[in-house]
Amino acid sequence: MEKYRRKEAIARMNGLAEANVPFLFIIDYAQEVSHIEPLDKIDASTCLFRFRKAGNVAASATADSGSGSCRYTCPIEWQVTPPAPAAYQQSFDLVKQNLLAGNSYLTNLTCKVPVTTNLTLKEIFLHSEALYKLWLKDKFACFSPEIFVRIEEGKIKSFPMKGTIDATLPDAEQLLMQDAKEAAEHATIVDLIRNDLSMVSEHVEVTSYRYVEHLQTNKGPILQTSSEICGTLPEDYTAHIGDILFSLLPAGSITGAPKPKTMEIIAEAEDYERGFYTGIMGHYADGQLDSAVMIRFIEQENDRLYFKAGGGITAKSRWESEYKEVIQKIYVPIY
Repeated sequence: MEKYRRKEAIARMNGLAEANVPFLFIIDYAQEVSHIEPLDKIDASTCLFRFRKAGNVAASATADSGSGSCRYTCPIEWQVTPPAPAAYQQSFDLVKQNLLAGNSYLTNLTCKVPVTTNLTLKEIFLHSEALYKLWLKDKFACFSPEIFVRIEEGKIKSFPMKGTIDATLPDAEQLLMQDAKEAAEHATIVDLIRNDLSMVSEHVEVTSYRYVEHLQTNKGPILQTSSEICGTLPEDYTAHIGDILFSLLPAGSITGAPKPKTMEIIAEAEDYERGFYTGIMGHYADGQLDSAVMIRFIEQENDRLYFKAGGGITAKSRWESEYKEVIQKIYVPIY
């Protein structure tokens, strides 16, 4: 797939949408590399995607019961080499110092974790249960539960997802909803996303606040909290799809607030390049756009696989809890 820089990607998205040509888009975290490809030009031997009802692979090819994936019956080998606690704490402390100094109110800290599995990237794509799935041959597989934005009938909606807990814990939902740190993190990201949508739309409102979603993983069920935010786009939005989308990048849920300063903190605290991890992927057709944040992400480098994962840090965060949450997120949704 051809690569585009930011200005080229914006112009290409605007042109394709205005001409009503359906296309797939994949944009990296730094917005330095994008793939923008008409659906009829995608080579299925190197790229497969399934975003809810859209995709270049039939639902029947990845689903045995309409659930979005083909049941995997073989034993799954899954070994994780967690980050050294001292190394994670060092990054966390840098973030925490900035939070206490007032340089940020919420910072998303991530890390790159080696994993060993008997699954190939393509098998992970085919068998994962997820709303949004993408596979690029010899590059990565992503199985994201997090919507970035949806555009339908002139409305733009976002569904920030913040707050995670092991669903098997006694009173797990109550613990999650009453956790002051998680509540503060969620409130901050909702405010950030509301401000972001206000840059491209009018009449922005939070239509549903902090509801609980259940997710299954190969390590057991987890709970996460989300909200819904909605705005009204200009009538000519189809001619400016690229401008609208790039105005909102990078996603607030995987950066923090305020976004520019927090991105500087992230660059200093993280010891690797995110690449396409925490970028966005999506599909456009007939005036409608559906997209996801590229979290739950496994990348191939030579013959090694790496899982990139992280979470939001606030002034109330403790490094031990955040470290455990990162490990909890290193899973494949195959069960």
